[in-house]
Amino acid sequence: MTLKADLFFSFRSPYSYLAIGRYRAMAEEYDLDINLRVVWPIAIRDPDILFTGNPAAPRYILMDSFRTAQHLGIPFRWPRPDPVVQDLTSREIAAEQPLIRRVCRLGQAASRRGKGLAFADEVSRVIFSGEVDDWDKGDHLANAAMRAGLDLAELDTEAQNDATALDAEIEENQIALEAAGHWGVPTLVFEGEPFFGQDRVEMALWRMEQKGLKKR
Repeated sequence: MTLKADLFFSFRSPYSYLAIGRYRAMAEEYDLDINLRVVWPIAIRDPDILFTGNPAAPRYILMDSFRTAQHLGIPFRWPRPDPVVQDLTSREIAAEQPLIRRVCRLGQAASRRGKGLAFADEVSRVIFSGEVDDWDKGDHLANAAMRAGLDLAELDTEAQNDATALDAEIEENQIALEAAGHWGVPTLVFEGEPFFGQDRVEMALWRMEQKGLKKR
């Protein structure tokens, strides 16, 4: 029997990047359907939380992301450009956010096609691996979409023409994440139980195996 789970994911979260490939591999190895549910980064959906948090948090997250990537053997560099237009010194967030809104809408459009997990994995590698600069230009996103079995031009057309509906779906994802008992990403929700963080991937697998998860 195929088990089902939701993965709440942000295209700006380094921890989401460090988890997505492992969840994709899990879904390919096991009889498991993981539905990717895109949420806006915290800087977009609730900047007040971002600004009132401990000022040491961004420095720690960056340090921890690098060492976690080293530990897992995953290439990592902070994105160039950052998907969120933000002054990292003052933490001020720009009013216009073309990059993150585009990529989140693309991700949600991919989820509509049942290929959100693959798309998020491929695009996150382009954004965070450090293998390319200017991930938003040239054919980087087109090639990532192609590797996920999708056509970027088709996704972009949908993202532009159906932006309002896609944004509403992303908002619904955030509501569902909070209803499941968490607020951060990556969070896998299985049978109502949330598993938050890149360090809960193996625990999520353990729980699903308890519930009968088998290899394909």
